[in-house]
Amino acid sequence: MNLLETLKLAVSQIWAHKLRSFLTLLGMIIGVAAFMTVLSVLQGFNLYVDEKIAGIGSNSFTVRRFNFFEDFKDTDTIAAAQRRNKELTFEEMEYIRTRAQLIDKIGAKANPNSADIKRGAITMEGISVSGVQPIIADIEKLDIADGRFFTESENEGAVRVCYIGKDVADKLFPFGSPINQEIDIRGIPYKVIGVQTYKGTVFGQPQDNFVLLPLKTFAANFGPLTNNRSLYFVITAKSENLFKDAVEEVRTLMRVRHKLAAGEKDNFGIITPDAITGLRDNILGPTYIVILLVPGIALIVGAIVIMNIMLVAVTERTKEIGIRKSLGARQGDILRQFLFEAAVLALMGGVIGLIIAWLGGKIISMFLFQTYIPIWAIFVGIFVPALIGVISGLFPAWKAARLDPIEALRAD
Repeated sequence: MNLLETLKLAVSQIWAHKLRSFLTLLGMIIGVAAFMTVLSVLQGFNLYVDEKIAGIGSNSFTVRRFNFFEDFKDTDTIAAAQRRNKELTFEEMEYIRTRAQLIDKIGAKANPNSADIKRGAITMEGISVSGVQPIIADIEKLDIADGRFFTESENEGAVRVCYIGKDVADKLFPFGSPINQEIDIRGIPYKVIGVQTYKGTVFGQPQDNFVLLPLKTFAANFGPLTNNRSLYFVITAKSENLFKDAVEEVRTLMRVRHKLAAGEKDNFGIITPDAITGLRDNILGPTYIVILLVPGIALIVGAIVIMNIMLVAVTERTKEIGIRKSLGARQGDILRQFLFEAAVLALMGGVIGLIIAWLGGKIISMFLFQTYIPIWAIFVGIFVPALIGVISGLFPAWKAARLDPIEALRAD
């Protein structure tokens, strides 16, 4: 019996017991669907983080008052950092700008405040309002949908202009362009000069409910740039090859400016893309393994179910096996038939589970972030279930092949 005939016979046996075959498939379908859905979410999250880092430039880093990864480990390190670390100043930024040889651009931002925004009878509550220097548009590669960003003269003159997110524009200006129109923030009018391209949501949190003001405008109307409005610097290296050297150069300049002795701990923080991805991997790496192991258990359960059903099939078809052997079927033919049945069952479950996982990923993408199933995972989702089916069917197939034809023919 050739392989094609064996495959046809295996499919016909599966089709002859539709309900039992479907119930057998459920374990494998659930296992593959759960495993692939979780994998697609994890892969999508990793890609999202990497894309956001790439969006501001993989050769960008920030200088802040605190290093959140080291200074915020527990209450003791927080208290020590608050005593040790001072607010950043414009003088420090100029010190870096005039002395650093490996940086390309440097700009200042203020930590955002929450404020109510109004236009006519429409009010939006709790909108993020922050101040930034004009160069931030180049550093962070802002995607402007309409209008423009601030100019240096507008920042130096503390002009009341603003750059808004897409949700703010759509809510306050539903029937026309917001450009050159005014909105009120804490009772003060600001002219809209630009609108950000739609960014969507992250974990259900909107990314388009914000207002950016020129930094000096923000300071003039919201108060000194300290505490919850404190400054931080965004810096780019001249090239990605010089990135690490640029970070160390800025760290050295800040230590000299702060008059820190050799071996003394930094009283400022430098946050790099590697630090962000490293934190993600350190925290979530073990979690990823555990999360993937849980649906992996369902695959083992599916394998046990297939083995059990194949053992039942061998018992049910003992007489059939005896007849086939008496007509000249060899042990290898019987072995292949039952192995093919187990493999086809598992393979069907894998394909159906993969389709369900793909559909589930599409639904998740609509509400959270884009999920992603890599090509290698598709092959794993198809061939691993088939392999599991072969392994699960090995003992039942061996048992069927070893049956004595005379004893098998006597079976009821």
